[in-house]
Amino acid sequence: MSSTPATAELLWGFGPHDGMPYVAVRQHQLIGGFTRLLGARVSSELAIPVRFIETPNNRLEAFLLEGRIQIICNAHPDWMPQASRLHWSAPLYQEEDRLLQHVQSPDFSDLAKLQGKSLGTSLGFIYTEPLMSAFSNGKVVRQDVSDLETRLQMLSRQRLDALIDMQRPLAYRLSRNPTLPVRFSSWVVNRYWMHCAYSPHLKMAAEQLDQVLLELRDSGAIEALFEQANRENY
Repeated sequence: MSSTPATAELLWGFGPHDGMPYVAVRQHQLIGGFTRLLGARVSSELAIPVRFIETPNNRLEAFLLEGRIQIICNAHPDWMPQASRLHWSAPLYQEEDRLLQHVQSPDFSDLAKLQGKSLGTSLGFIYTEPLMSAFSNGKVVRQDVSDLETRLQMLSRQRLDALIDMQRPLAYRLSRNPTLPVRFSSWVVNRYWMHCAYSPHLKMAAEQLDQVLLELRDSGAIEALFEQANRENY
């Protein structure tokens, strides 16, 4: 295993629309959240400076392949067409795609219950094959909205029938907005493991990052970082 050059700097990308508890962003700078905590912990473990770089969510793969960033977490190989060109960490934690719906609507317990409904989605995001097929054949109306806060407001005003996002950001927003007239549906649309992806232009041995991240997962430190991020208020 090669040693890390003394002058190395780890360029850590973050998606500005991932939301808390993943990221808190102010004037394009990462100021809080799990991603910042994880990057700081990795920086400490490897004794290497980390620089956080805002990366448009639809450009994550391109930025990695070009070397404009060297690592992105909150990622999954299925979301990147050229995933085989990247190095992937071990699975680090689980996430779920969940629906929020208006409290006055009957439970959207499966895909059939969504037929003819409008679903607030993340711009450019790839969902499960059955849901993508439902969008393409018009059985479910996809409405791309750039950020979760806007989708929540649209849903509360019943301008959407439901919205879909990862469970952690949804739970974070609801915990801080308990009066919103929305609730989780009973349907877990998808459950999956999340990874970090490394650029081919990484300036250190990928195995060094692999080892640190795996130790953080197995020691319970990653879950502890999520608990810490969930206590932050932004």
